[in-house]
Amino acid sequence: MTQSRPGPAGRTPRHLWVIGIIALLWNCIGAFDYLMTQTKNAAYMSAFPPEQLAWFYGLPAWVIAAWAIAVWGGVLGAVLLLLRRRLAVPVFLVSLAGLVVTTFQNWVLSNAAEIFPDTFSRVFSAMIFAIAVALYFYARAMRERGVLR
Repeated sequence: MTQSRPGPAGRTPRHLWVIGIIALLWNCIGAFDYLMTQTKNAAYMSAFPPEQLAWFYGLPAWVIAAWAIAVWGGVLGAVLLLLRRRLAVPVFLVSLAGLVVTTFQNWVLSNAAEIFPDTFSRVFSAMIFAIAVALYFYARAMRERGVLR
């Protein structure tokens, strides 16, 4: 395994700021969704039909815990990335693990495919997964290039 040398002191690639800010905004949207769902915010949840509300409110505690880890891990990972901290890598990995658990439960172990039959829900779930994977690999690459300390 080759060790990469850190770049010149203070030199952070511009793309780190762009990706870090977008990652933070993206993950804050997920955190907002989590909070609105868990607090059963009437205005937010009114967009869902009764069968989807029942599905959300019937999620087992372990799934809600994995969802929280995924969401808040993503927010923390983005903040750590912007702070150029190496800890962003394992935090993004833990967040991704939480997402894997919730995605597997939602689409394999439960009836989410019946409750959310539209193509948008499936594509959006895949997009969330792809972005989480990409953020983990991006943070790892930045660590290996010596950008994260």
